[in-house]
Amino acid sequence: MKIITVWQPWASLIAIGAKPYEFRERPYSHYINPPVEGERIGIHAAVRRMRLPEVSTLIWQLAAADPGSTPCLHRDIALPFLLRVEAWLKAEQEAGLRRRRSRAVTVDTAEIAAAMGHDDALRLPYGAIVCTAVIGKAIPGDECARAFGFTNDSDRDQTFNWGWPMRDVEPVVPPYPCSGSQGWWQYNGPLS
Repeated sequence: MKIITVWQPWASLIAIGAKPYEFRERPYSHYINPPVEGERIGIHAAVRRMRLPEVSTLIWQLAAADPGSTPCLHRDIALPFLLRVEAWLKAEQEAGLRRRRSRAVTVDTAEIAAAMGHDDALRLPYGAIVCTAVIGKAIPGDECARAFGFTNDSDRDQTFNWGWPMRDVEPVVPPYPCSGSQGWWQYNGPLS
């Protein structure tokens, strides 16, 4: 299976159906060893730490009344999820806690969730395949954005030139730990 590594929280946003496009600077066919349209691919969550300002900006864009500032996310799914992520990141920051950054680990936030009075722990996988999806034909990013308010979901505008449609998303439960890579990479192992 062809796999692409995506930073958190965007990888999980794809997995929960909130992010219908992965945005990159060029069509996926222009990368080495790309998938073909209609192929099932895997989404791998990178080990890069989430950044509170990125999550807070997405929340602000989703909550804004101006559709011109809305990111290309399904608001009804993304906003509740991102609010939990933001609360978790703030609690982690206030508590001075640091997540371990090791390859192939699922971060268990039960301790922080308990401190915040939540029964359920927010689990955000790092270094793991979080879902699979059927990739559609790459389309210009501005065409994708028209349905979502004309704005991208990244503060890195150069990564917004092309939208890669993510269709028929199937979460991998539990997420499958493995090392990632840049660009398209091949994974031949099991997802369980």
